[in-house]
Amino acid sequence: MSRGFESHTLRGSAIVIEVVEYRASWPERFAALRSHYAAALDAAAVPYRIEHVGSTAVPGLAAKPVIDVDVVVDPEHVTAAVQALVTIGFEPRGDLGIPGRQAFRTPDRFAPSNTYVVAEGSLALRNHLGVRDVLRSDTSLRDEYAAVKRRAGRTAADIDDYLEQKSDVLDRILRAAGLTDEERASITASTRGITGRGAHG
Repeated sequence: MSRGFESHTLRGSAIVIEVVEYRASWPERFAALRSHYAAALDAAAVPYRIEHVGSTAVPGLAAKPVIDVDVVVDPEHVTAAVQALVTIGFEPRGDLGIPGRQAFRTPDRFAPSNTYVVAEGSLALRNHLGVRDVLRSDTSLRDEYAAVKRRAGRTAADIDDYLEQKSDVLDRILRAAGLTDEERASITASTRGITGRGAHG
């Protein structure tokens, strides 16, 4: 349920969401991004770990060709981590309605990607890691999710409709990840709050 750089184009009067088959180059692209981010964070002496999340982090899963990256830090280091990424060209956008997660506008040299600073222990992080880890371990659910994404990519009226079409299967994925009813409801409400403002927040 990432937001930021969106892979979609206008075709006539319709928006076409680009969903492609899994690419073996995605882990290499993530590694290159991680190297740049790590250098900036190390220079700022910020303790961190960097996670490849989103659909491009799941081998075999169809995805929008946009790398999602979580820079994970303890809550007290969020501000310092945000400032470290500013030094390499990121423009902070705040939490965009997702508590525990700071979003950015991505510099052209790092696109197409979505990068977030995420607080350790936050629901935002558990959401990202839960979806990734369940889909890595459950090929049946991964393939079902891929089919939903392909169909939504072909038929969605816009990025918000694309997210809505995925919501039912995503809820089941999050349930499989161990998130409670209350936590899943909070994630759904946050996502719908964003779509209510439009795809770009």
